[in-house]
Amino acid sequence: MKRIFFVTLSVATAALLLFWHFKESVAGASKYPERAKRGMVVSSHYLASQAGVEILKNGGNAVDAAIATGFALAVTHPSAGNIGGGGFMVVHTNDGRVTAFDFREKAPAAAHERMYLDADGQYVKDLNHEGYLAVGVPGTVAGFFLAHQKLGAKPMSELIAPAITLAEKGFPLSWDLYDDFKALEPAFKKYPGSAKIFLKNGETFYEPGEIWRQPDLAKTLRRIQKNGRDGFYKGETARLLAADMRKNGGLITEEDLANYQAKERQPIHGTYRGYDIYSMCPPSSGGTALVEMLNILEGFDLRGYGHSSAQHLHLMAETMRRAFADRARHLGDPDFNPEMPIARLISKPYAEQLRRSISLNQASSSDPAIFSEAYEGTETTHYSVVDPAGNAVVVTYTLENSYGSRIVAEGAGFLLNNEMGDFNPWPGHTDTTGMIGTAPNLVKPGKRMLSSMTPTIVAKNGEPYVLIGSPGGRTIINTVLQVIVNVIDFDMDIAEAIAAPRIHHQWLPNVLRLEKFGTTEDSQRLLEMMGHRTRVSNYSRAQGSAMGIMIDPETGLRLGSADPRAPDGAAVGF
Repeated sequence: MKRIFFVTLSVATAALLLFWHFKESVAGASKYPERAKRGMVVSSHYLASQAGVEILKNGGNAVDAAIATGFALAVTHPSAGNIGGGGFMVVHTNDGRVTAFDFREKAPAAAHERMYLDADGQYVKDLNHEGYLAVGVPGTVAGFFLAHQKLGAKPMSELIAPAITLAEKGFPLSWDLYDDFKALEPAFKKYPGSAKIFLKNGETFYEPGEIWRQPDLAKTLRRIQKNGRDGFYKGETARLLAADMRKNGGLITEEDLANYQAKERQPIHGTYRGYDIYSMCPPSSGGTALVEMLNILEGFDLRGYGHSSAQHLHLMAETMRRAFADRARHLGDPDFNPEMPIARLISKPYAEQLRRSISLNQASSSDPAIFSEAYEGTETTHYSVVDPAGNAVVVTYTLENSYGSRIVAEGAGFLLNNEMGDFNPWPGHTDTTGMIGTAPNLVKPGKRMLSSMTPTIVAKNGEPYVLIGSPGGRTIINTVLQVIVNVIDFDMDIAEAIAAPRIHHQWLPNVLRLEKFGTTEDSQRLLEMMGHRTRVSNYSRAQGSAMGIMIDPETGLRLGSADPRAPDGAAVGF
């Protein structure tokens, strides 16, 4: 009892001191939101944000601008922007309709659940993450065309044009891209198509400030501009990709590409303290886990504990632990797992049951005897768009790892994903190293791999209020969670909510990750006294790079912020 009293008293004291410290540090560390009266785009690269805003200025709607931004990011943000990967889009129209588009990659027809095992049935390390067998059938182009068919206004040729210009004329190479290309030189030199794109003459580095042009990518984009989705999934582009696969032992064929289809789906819907939450449904786990966590947290007075206090962080971590355990147990591609208990997982009664299992002063255990979490890459990108009419769009898409597989099919000019690594690679085998072999996410032909992408729209009184999402692998879900809690529970503006320090717990491994300077040493010690194993991360983007917009309900102003963790991110409005 003495120990419990000491912990409780210390938590309260630390929370009070930290509240004042935090409010001061956030105000000093985060810039004010960018403001605009009509439309806004927030993305990971300023040139892509500008491309989207120009579409809005010329009469395009939010879906049009999102498509233009996405194609532009495929040129300017090669680590994650893509036409060789896949992702998700959530749309809230100004007449109250909310819908979602699933363009997650698929396993090729020749894929099977034992494709990453050797002749003895043992997992071949990293075979599902590296090389041609790691590449899934890309979905981004199909997703953009489906969204445009349903909700677009401007001709698709106009939406692709800014990306073509950026690829043909080039743009000044940033220090961030220079650092990436230098670090990945050995990987790029393994593949002639990659060396041709990312190294000058296939050998030397482009220098910061030097104009970087991508003529092969421009040709691929022009084929899409001329021939629509068939300009990617059929014809010359499909031939180039399939030929490179055959030459190097990959599985994707021209038939796989021709057969790919994106899907319109019903997003996950929940509520939190009177706000509506709309987020992505499976095959993304993001929306389900997000709503489950918000339901649990609704029963705690987070504001009363103080932001980043030990008590606040403890409750967040315990909530994350439970949602991530459910994620691993239940979620996968809904077309292959029709019995997933989504309704139960996002229900208020289930959250109440989980909340009762949380101790206020003692960390739970994460039992690896059940199963653990497999690896998921962290390099994704998110962007948010709102147009003058009040239509709102959030998009998260990815190549999986940073620069995906690092493979560019010769002559095609774009990077291929390594999303097959998001499947469970070893059927039935689970161990404490992070291997997971549960059935919902095993490899099957035509199946979409499970994702953590969490493009989310928070609505207030039926109108879009906060648009948010982030890269970061499994940290995505927790980043989006914390931004929403920061806005609703701690009255932060969008810039403060995004810049604020974040934590991450994903059930297994049983580690609570803290950002550097994210809390006080006293609070960290209190967390450890409660039984948490803490680890401080010095990498600025380990907890994602959120891109968000808040719409002021009274003035209608669009308030945007690009995460300060993203060096080239920008909020652009008019």
